[in-house]
Amino acid sequence: MALLVQEAMTAITSLGLLPSLILGVVLYWSFRAHRQTRALSHIPTAGGPSLPILSYIGAFRGLIDDRQILQEGYAKYKGRAFKIATISGWTVVISGPKLVEELRKAGDDELSLSRAMGQVLQIEYTLGHHPDDAYHTNVIRAQLKSNLDAVFPTMYDELSTAFDEEVPATPDWKAYTTFEILKDVVARTSGRVFVGLPMCRDKEYLALNKQYPVDMVIRGLIIRSFPDELRPFAGKLFSAFPYHLRNGIKHLGPSITERLRLRQEYGAKWEGRPNDMLQWLIDGAPCDEKLTVPQLVTHMLHVNSTAILTSSVTLTQALLLLAANQQYVKPLREEVEAVLKEHGWTRKAVLEMHKVDSFIRESQRIAGIGNTHIFRVAMKDYTFSDGTFVPEGTFVAMASKATHTDETIYPRANEFDPFRFSEMREKDNNTEDMTSKYGMVTLGTNHVPFGHGKHACPGRFFAAVELKAMLAHLLITYDVRPEKEGVQPPRSFQGGANTMKIFFRKRQT
Repeated sequence: MALLVQEAMTAITSLGLLPSLILGVVLYWSFRAHRQTRALSHIPTAGGPSLPILSYIGAFRGLIDDRQILQEGYAKYKGRAFKIATISGWTVVISGPKLVEELRKAGDDELSLSRAMGQVLQIEYTLGHHPDDAYHTNVIRAQLKSNLDAVFPTMYDELSTAFDEEVPATPDWKAYTTFEILKDVVARTSGRVFVGLPMCRDKEYLALNKQYPVDMVIRGLIIRSFPDELRPFAGKLFSAFPYHLRNGIKHLGPSITERLRLRQEYGAKWEGRPNDMLQWLIDGAPCDEKLTVPQLVTHMLHVNSTAILTSSVTLTQALLLLAANQQYVKPLREEVEAVLKEHGWTRKAVLEMHKVDSFIRESQRIAGIGNTHIFRVAMKDYTFSDGTFVPEGTFVAMASKATHTDETIYPRANEFDPFRFSEMREKDNNTEDMTSKYGMVTLGTNHVPFGHGKHACPGRFFAAVELKAMLAHLLITYDVRPEKEGVQPPRSFQGGANTMKIFFRKRQT
């Protein structure tokens, strides 16, 4: 989410809208802030004063980088709640295992993720409707995970082909903007599993899926700055969804129409149907009303955009850390080569790459996306067990980055220790299922890159296999080095990691 907000602010600035937007937002929310401030006056503030108008000091600090504010609040109020100012109001931030568990366990009628995402993105106005997220979430959770063995060969075929084309293995060093290259590779690889060939290589279709989430956030920020009464008008004026839907229908419409025709003619289990996300959505439709081209395209836009953006950022951070810390290349390569010798390029092989898994999990911990996770909105007045009261409509989140770098949880917490989790696995070798404790997809109150609880990322098992396979392929195919020797990459993606370059050449060592 932080990455999308940064891109949104860049786009708004380039359009010359930022000064007017800021003025309008300040005036509008100042009228509303006083009542909310009074309701949350019992919760301490981090990042600046809590008085109306003056609270924007902290809000504007947070727009640039909220990590320091959250770290200050976490250090002072660890295990408790504190609040931080944002441009659109207050967010209550909680920390500590006890409160995080309460946040996780709260019912959707108490603390809602759907309402939080809806308000951030202004989905009612950016889309013009509320999508049935449970539909495609259930398909991802049930079908994507259970089909990982079946789709792995095509996944690996696409990622290796994509790297060959995007980063030719030449004997001479050549620099590439890491994020842009990996975004293309991830888009193609995910697309191969989601829609198959040849669409996964269509540049216009890939561009649509990369741009869609950015436009959603840009338009959501703009629409959110309007008073409630004017948002329906603002939605019609600023929503980019009709354009994206038309574009998606242009690309996916013929395939969907043909699949629905075959379903109608030969039945739901027609022989030879593709084993991909699009077909799983068709097979898993809860009713005939969901089996329309616009409905299916909408769900594919949501699934694609989320998979591409988060995985691209995660792999970019891991690869930047690898290039800057060459001492870890040899042990990683040794593990990959040993596992491949035994199992070949299979999902089983990837699951056995414990050091690769640990490397990515550690990069998520120390240089992950965003500084808060587990976003919720109070659907009614809610009181945590420590007495913290949050009134209906309040945003609530967890201080994730501060937790991930807490010395009492992770020794040498600010040190990048890529084999931290694989070493834990080795020491705890009496545990029956060590992967469930130390693997990348593990959920817990102290490690939340994929969220926590029933609303955790349903595609994390696919993402983990995809990312580990990509990093393993990079290790045995290329040598890499950083753009500037001796310089560690920023720990925040907003800190410039998205524009950093890496030099690649055909592996020689």
